[in-house]
Amino acid sequence: MREVAPGDLVFSFVDTRIAAIGIAKSYSWECPKPSEFGSAGQNWENVGWRVNVSFVHLLNKVQPKEHMEVLKTLLPDRYSPLQANGNGIQSIYLTEISEDFARVLSGLIGDETRRVLLMAGSGQVLADSTVATNDDIDLWERKLEDQIETDVAIADTERDAIIRARRGQGVFKQRVMEIETRCRITGVINVTHLLASHCKPWRDSSNEERLNGENGLLLTPSIDHLFDRGFIGFENSGDVIISPVAHRPSLKRMGVETDRVINVGQFTEGQRQFLDYHRQAVLLRIDR
Repeated sequence: MREVAPGDLVFSFVDTRIAAIGIAKSYSWECPKPSEFGSAGQNWENVGWRVNVSFVHLLNKVQPKEHMEVLKTLLPDRYSPLQANGNGIQSIYLTEISEDFARVLSGLIGDETRRVLLMAGSGQVLADSTVATNDDIDLWERKLEDQIETDVAIADTERDAIIRARRGQGVFKQRVMEIETRCRITGVINVTHLLASHCKPWRDSSNEERLNGENGLLLTPSIDHLFDRGFIGFENSGDVIISPVAHRPSLKRMGVETDRVINVGQFTEGQRQFLDYHRQAVLLRIDR
């Protein structure tokens, strides 16, 4: 999911047939399992990845099994979406296919793919693409706040501290300031202009982790945004990682050098553990 990019073609394989074809309109972002899933996907995690896709349902629902003499030579060696006999593979939810495979599928589907392919080729979807809808994430976090507000097992003072930690303030900021003295990227030292940004996002953390000073960095608001949304990250060595999907001219205007490797200094052992989570679960990566 984290390798999907705006403009990618997505073939929907349902009940042994290609039932729809779509264009990805966003990169992925963290999202709770939709309530409309009901009892479906009971073995799935409650939090996963979401990508906006504009689908067109097909009238000509091609059954790949009927065309395996052509398709089998195009199946990838790893993470194939189909078995050699044309049946699906239950353990594969989403996988990349080659351009040749996509071209053959499009030809088998016929004229219905033309409009979708023209949209993808024109780049229309890139104009309104998003990496993550801040409203969606904000709504999710506010629901978590509501749960904390009504949790009688949490003391009033701790409840306030946990909620303020979401905004990078309060006790959490004080604890981060015991470790950090400035924004690692911009060098700003005036705490009035700094937020305590969670390495492991507030929404993913336990209450203890939400207040753990080693789960934080002092960052200016614009750098906090880039870090929280996965446009930048940090290696344990202190090297800044710039996501391949980041808009580099914007990053440069926000104070992030993009034409050379920047090292921001060493991290504590605890910070390195939380930064590892950020690299694995937050940083946006496109491997192709």
